[in-house]
Amino acid sequence: MSTMATTETTLTGERSDLFQALANARHFLRFTVRGLSDSQAAQRTTDSELTPGGLIKHVTAVEKQWQEFIVKGRAAMAWDGADFSKMPPEAVEAFQNEFRMLREECLDELLENYAQVAARTDALLAEVDMDTVHELPKAPWFVDTHWTVRRTLLHIIAETTQHAGHADIIRESLDGQKTMG
Repeated sequence: MSTMATTETTLTGERSDLFQALANARHFLRFTVRGLSDSQAAQRTTDSELTPGGLIKHVTAVEKQWQEFIVKGRAAMAWDGADFSKMPPEAVEAFQNEFRMLREECLDELLENYAQVAARTDALLAEVDMDTVHELPKAPWFVDTHWTVRRTLLHIIAETTQHAGHADIIRESLDGQKTMG
């Protein structure tokens, strides 16, 4: 992506390292879906509900939400303090659909949306104060109570990397293709 390359050339030190780590994670995630049809990208190949297209969709949504957290803090997280066991069925379905590639969705559009979200994260990385601290929302999966912008960016990198690994397993189960090896 040209936006990523442009951002990379203007960054130095820590910002450059974070940018490159995120660019590498994104590359491996996108690489796993190369050459897939829409129907293949929507196909489950393991016991998991995850699909290659669903993972692209999920990582896009997660990265976008953490962008908002970087800018607005805890107020950006709509689910802050929510009792997940009492969510209405339509909210549960909407959350589950974040992990699925739906029939009306196409992989190229999901990848384009991901590229747009990635470009915004890259722009934030170039200018944001890395030491800004935000209180985390209330959720059962957070051990910490506060994150710096730096820690939030590290989380985006970790999330992307983790899901690139999931996508690699799913792709290998689909047609034998691997990201490496």
